[in-house]
Amino acid sequence: MRVLHTADWHLGKLLEGRSRLEEQARLLDELAQLVKDERIDLVLLAGDVYDSVNPPSAAELLFYDGIARIADGGRLPIVTIAGNHDNPERLAASGPLAERQGITLIGLPSSDPVTVDVARTGERAVIAALPYPSESRLRELLTEAFDEETLRGAYSERVAGLMKHLSRGFRADTINLAMSHLYVLGGYESDSERPIQVGGAYTVDPSVFACGAQYTALGHLHRPQEVKGPGRIRYCGSPLAYSFSEAGQAKSVTVLELAPGAEAPVGQQELFLSAGRPLVRWQAKAGLEEVHRWIDEGRDANAWIELDIHLTESMGMEQIGQLRKRHAGIVTIRPVYRVSAGEDEPTGAAAEREGLPVDELFRRFYTRQTGGAQAEPELVQLFMELLLEGGEPADEERGKAG
Repeated sequence: MRVLHTADWHLGKLLEGRSRLEEQARLLDELAQLVKDERIDLVLLAGDVYDSVNPPSAAELLFYDGIARIADGGRLPIVTIAGNHDNPERLAASGPLAERQGITLIGLPSSDPVTVDVARTGERAVIAALPYPSESRLRELLTEAFDEETLRGAYSERVAGLMKHLSRGFRADTINLAMSHLYVLGGYESDSERPIQVGGAYTVDPSVFACGAQYTALGHLHRPQEVKGPGRIRYCGSPLAYSFSEAGQAKSVTVLELAPGAEAPVGQQELFLSAGRPLVRWQAKAGLEEVHRWIDEGRDANAWIELDIHLTESMGMEQIGQLRKRHAGIVTIRPVYRVSAGEDEPTGAAAEREGLPVDELFRRFYTRQTGGAQAEPELVQLFMELLLEGGEPADEERGKAG
């Protein structure tokens, strides 16, 4: 049996206000073609279908259209669980309708495993499928102990019990799989993942998967990685890069070859995806001129860009607008100001400041806070106007009052 493991689609997610729906639509097109090319028998989608519990309608339409095409009229079974970003009841509400297409949608933890019969091989898969098991969803975890170690132990113990219960249908003549969406101790995180633990309290120990599964398909962490523990435990990673902490990461899905009676997959490969725009970081140490040269050269023309630009003077809105107009993929512009030698305040500067006018104090403050940039006259004027509106007397008035 050939199984595809994917997770963390985050449909509807924005990148600093930029929609990713077009990329996500291309991703679903790519997956629909991939399952045909690779002769996939079963798809496991390990949570975080959406990016929020109240996804936009366009994201829901994209999901249902996409999985219907992947399922190919019920010929390819798909088993989907809710992640910590999903609304479990909302995801499962379409379950009865989805089942007619061979699609299983599991929102809340259940006591029953999922069984899937594959016509091509004549094999049966038994899946211990556990959606994101939050404290509120597993009300049995209430405890008066507040120390992290005790909480983590109680949480792991309960999850282990659920996995053991869900795996009771495993047999020597079936493909035995586990699937969940949680944070396993030892995994590497990215910035785009919403934390599902306070400190380490809601992490689980890898030993919770000592249930006899040939492969454990996990969702939540966006970097593809294996977790040391009983059997084969793997995060497949997100299919698109969702934060600049994932810049440079190759995105993929995991394809498995499984046989009844084997302790682990008899084959496993990582298939790389091309649908998403890359996320890159530019470090323009030579300033604006260097950025414009890169744009002229067509560098990273199809990428989303986080730009760090080294400057000696602050950038005006016109310059920022020009950069964004020349490269629509520039998402963030972060100025880095160089401090010239000898600009540190000398000893006794506090005494010197007492005799300076307010506008000069502001200029010095701005220079120090920005690392050496000079405040534009318009900015100084705006500061003085706001100061006077707040009732602060002008410098000359303070002199008269004195």
